Amino acid sequence: MVPMPRFSTVGGIPITELLPKDKIEAINQRTREGGAEIVKLLVKGSAYYAPSASTAEMVEAILKDKKKVLPCAAYLEGEYGVDGVFVGVPCKLGSKGIESILQLNLTVDERAALQKSASAVK
Repeated sequence: MVPMPRFSTVGGIPITELLPKDKIEAINQRTREGGAEIVKLLVKGSAYYAPSASTAEMVEAILKDKKKVLPCAAYLEGEYGVDGVFVGVPCKLGSKGIESILQLNLTVDERAALQKSASAVK
């Protein structure tokens, strides 16, 4: 998981302008470990609420041709400098499924973290 705090906002204001760097890093670490934390607490089964809620939102966007931008696991073919692997990226969803992959303007560090993550997945 590669948290992108620059793109996380509260009322349209990036959290990087609202919170100190150490607090953001603590949130990033919790985000990275959140899934494992939930699975550990549930003991049996796994984390299911967020994936199921996300799936419902994606299905609605496709069935109703909403052209909605959502984070999706998309097969990248050169986007973000990544090729041949599914990666969670912002996508526009409509009646044809993923209609386009939005390429955010990442910093050098963000792009390196994303490529490292993609390499680990691959």
